[in-house]
Amino acid sequence: MAMREIRTVGDPVLRTPCEPITTIDDRVRGLVEDLLETVDHDGRAGLAANQIGVGLRAFSWNIDDEIGYVLNPVIVELSEDEYQDGDEGCLSVPGLWYPTKRAWYARVVGTDLDGKEVAVEGTELMARCLQHEVDHLDGMLYLDRLERSVRKKAMRAIRDQL
Repeated sequence: MAMREIRTVGDPVLRTPCEPITTIDDRVRGLVEDLLETVDHDGRAGLAANQIGVGLRAFSWNIDDEIGYVLNPVIVELSEDEYQDGDEGCLSVPGLWYPTKRAWYARVVGTDLDGKEVAVEGTELMARCLQHEVDHLDGMLYLDRLERSVRKKAMRAIRDQL
C-alpha cells in the first residue's frame, strides 16, 4: 500500500473520463489499497482513482469512521425533491470551498474486488461524496456545478493560487 500524491486542478487526468475496470487483477487490487490508504486521513471524505493519476473507474470514501471503496460505480438513484446546497471542497482544488447543490440522498451500484455487486447509499455528506466522486470518474470537478457567478470567483481564486 502507498500514500499517493493527489493531482490538482489543471492536471488533464482530472478532466478525462475514467475507463471501466474489466479485469480484477493485481493492478486493480493495488489501486484499491492505495485509494484506501490515501483517503484514510482527517479531512478526506472521498478519493477517485484519477485524483491519484489512474484512469480507472474506482473510488474510496472515508465518512463517519467508515472507509470503503467501489469499482465501476454508477449512480442509480438520487432524491428528486430534497437537495443540499452547503459548501463543498475537493482535494484536487485545495483550500477552496463553495456552495454546491447536490441531491440529499444518493445510491451507487458497482462491484467489489471479488466481482460481486455492491450498493452504497447515504444522505447528506455520504450522498455528496458519492455524487462528487462519480463526477470525478466522469471527468468533472465540483467547480463545473457551481452557479456562474460563484464559478467565476472560484476560477479567479485558483488563478491567484498559481
